[in-house]
Amino acid sequence: MPSGASGAEHAQIGIPAFILSGNDSSHGIYNAKVPSPPYSALTPDVALDALASVGLCPDGRLLSLNSYENRVYQAWMEEGPPLVVKFYRPARWSDAQILEEHAFACELAEAEIPVVAPLALGNGTLHAHGGFRFAVYPRRGGRPPELEDPDTLTWIGRFIARLHALGSAKPFHARPALDIGSHGVEPREWLLANGLVPADLLEAWERATALALEGVRRSFERAGEVPAIRLHGDCHSGNVLWTQEGPHFVDLDDARMGPAVQDLWMMLSGDRDSMTRQLAHVLAGYDDFREFDPRELHLVEALRTLRLIHYSAWIARRWNDPAFPAAFPWFGTQRYWQDRILELREQIAAMDEPTLTVP
Repeated sequence: MPSGASGAEHAQIGIPAFILSGNDSSHGIYNAKVPSPPYSALTPDVALDALASVGLCPDGRLLSLNSYENRVYQAWMEEGPPLVVKFYRPARWSDAQILEEHAFACELAEAEIPVVAPLALGNGTLHAHGGFRFAVYPRRGGRPPELEDPDTLTWIGRFIARLHALGSAKPFHARPALDIGSHGVEPREWLLANGLVPADLLEAWERATALALEGVRRSFERAGEVPAIRLHGDCHSGNVLWTQEGPHFVDLDDARMGPAVQDLWMMLSGDRDSMTRQLAHVLAGYDDFREFDPRELHLVEALRTLRLIHYSAWIARRWNDPAFPAAFPWFGTQRYWQDRILELREQIAAMDEPTLTVP
């Protein structure tokens, strides 16, 4: 399904017309209708003019950086080093929610926890131009962390614990929580209401998601009341860059309230034995700065399950953005939904297995 596929071709694989036309009014937690396509008016001239509007002097060169959710560019300046400008996806976050993200990043930076925080330019960190909201960041390079290295995992554990120690000091008020409602029930209902699942697979997918959410609820019940803290929220290796000085975080776009283990489990991979070894190294560093509650290990597979359900709705809701059909050409196919059903069945079994344990 290439990015230039026709509406008829999209319909054959189950993409509803309202997603293509931008007329959806049922985005739930989203803040407004999404224009179609959302970035059609964001030309290079608009991006350069946006930078000039906050007193910067770009020399005209822009490099598009990898980001599906937002549009992110490296911009060269007439004087000084290049900067990075992020144009927020229209209608996803409110101004208050973006400003909480910025404030959290600045708190972390002030505490010498290495994150890339937005620059304060003119009246603050959040700006608007040409119908787009944007923020400007210093450019920070790096390479992906070597997660096979025990010392790297321990260092990352210390790093995340420092973030959580500060994150637990006070809550977000505007940003949503990561919970079964926002990442499980709501996206499932949205996908069902909007006819995304092929008719011949609908019953199997509906049953698999229902059983999976039951498993998630049981996992949270086994964990008991675990505190929700401010999180990175999307803490996988692609959002951690490594330099000679160690790691630094990029992209707090998904920061929200949730259990601490959300920022740990995506660092684990492989079979159960491999994940147990990796977790031991991560927690060896984590416990240097913050005590980890082992009850949260009941949530590892539950959170993975919620991410799987949420992911399908995340792609579908953005299908009117040409970047998504180009990046996810397999989305909506028969094979795609068959694979999701299989994944969910595997997760149902995984949530009933004993939790990971650390010696």
